[in-house]
Amino acid sequence: MTSAAVDSKGSGDSGNPGAAEAPLTLGEAPPKALGVLDQGALWANLGVSLLGFSGAITLINPLGDRPLSFVAAILAAVVGSVVGTAMVGLAAIPGQRTGAPAMVLLRGLFGARLSYLPTVLNIVQMLGWGVFELWVISQGAQAIAGSFGIEVPYAVWVVVAGVITTALTIRPLGAVRLLRRYVTAAVVISMIWFMVALFQRGPAIGGGSWEAFAPSVDYVIALSVSWVPVAADFARFSRSGRAAFAGVVGGYTIAQVACLVLGIAALALVGNNPGQVWDPFVAAALGPIFFGILVLRETDQSFVNVYSTAMSLQNLLPRLDRRVISVAIGALVTILAIFATDQTYTVFLGLIGAVFVPMFAVLAVDYFLLGGDRRWDTSETAPSRPLMVLPWVLGFVAWWMLAALPVAPEVAWWSSFWKGARDAIGFVPQPWMSASVAAFLVAGLVTLGLGALRRRS
Repeated sequence: MTSAAVDSKGSGDSGNPGAAEAPLTLGEAPPKALGVLDQGALWANLGVSLLGFSGAITLINPLGDRPLSFVAAILAAVVGSVVGTAMVGLAAIPGQRTGAPAMVLLRGLFGARLSYLPTVLNIVQMLGWGVFELWVISQGAQAIAGSFGIEVPYAVWVVVAGVITTALTIRPLGAVRLLRRYVTAAVVISMIWFMVALFQRGPAIGGGSWEAFAPSVDYVIALSVSWVPVAADFARFSRSGRAAFAGVVGGYTIAQVACLVLGIAALALVGNNPGQVWDPFVAAALGPIFFGILVLRETDQSFVNVYSTAMSLQNLLPRLDRRVISVAIGALVTILAIFATDQTYTVFLGLIGAVFVPMFAVLAVDYFLLGGDRRWDTSETAPSRPLMVLPWVLGFVAWWMLAALPVAPEVAWWSSFWKGARDAIGFVPQPWMSASVAAFLVAGLVTLGLGALRRRS
């Protein structure tokens, strides 16, 4: 097994895990400094998102005209979170074993040169996430300030959030330890407080059906699997693969389900109006204080996105100091967030799921089932494996042939293309069909087939 990290000294003191810090370049070995509690705290915080509250409207009504019942929506949140987070947890294990960041890890799957393709796609999606996170932090801060009659321009909040985010990326392992020691307990208390406060108001959650259950599960899986390209960036610092997997699955699953349940309840209290979803939180007793904790904590999401963007860029520029990259990315994301809107968020998630669910399937099958763990090459000379792109692309196609097509006018051409493809073969997706399951099975089975051909030849 070849690792991208060749200098065993690293940039931190691996003999003192509490003081160890992330290496500055790919040529330095990562310290094994994070235990299961560190990983669990990180992923629990990532599972709670203000975007999860407002995005719960897509969970409730993914097709736009056939909302789920309350029980169906909760079950979709649980099933989607368990399935999606299991993918993230499995994606973390090769990162821990090789010590390679996520996009460098893909050198073993596609080869060094071909790994640039998913790397570029991941940079785009990480920049998008970073922009959305700064947007939602600023919107939340405005809601809190407004409850006290204070008016602060949106752009000011964006700049403040951007500065905090960028500062955290300079010492990422220190930021993870900070989350474990001080932030996680406050977040748990805040979530419990709001769970009691919102459900005491008796949100009118009734009616609906199970018809859109599968598209709703796809949405939650996409929400979870968007972290697949991030998992190895932090798992590489874990002391064991078990700690990495347990931290992801245990921390993220519970937190995301709780976050989506709160989002469903809050939306029910405001007539399913996403623009008012935070009103019940701010209006609750001590609401501004506890909601302020959640808003401040949201910077861990933007920090992870900026840091992982820097890690992806190091796959292209392995000798460039990650601190320089992080500052540049933080500044870019901050500028873009000033002009951000929420109109394309759901479309954005659909694209993430279509790209990374089948890519994970190819990685998991090749690494865990076809003996990839014994020959994984993450060096800069890793040979190209163009055939591995085929199952990834076929899985991407399978996703969109079954997925609920976006209705945003900005991407009407995309919906028209896939509708035309369906019409050309006379295929009509049924509500029970899952795009994520189809994409995973197609990509995984084709990868297995290629493995069988490779063994025979």
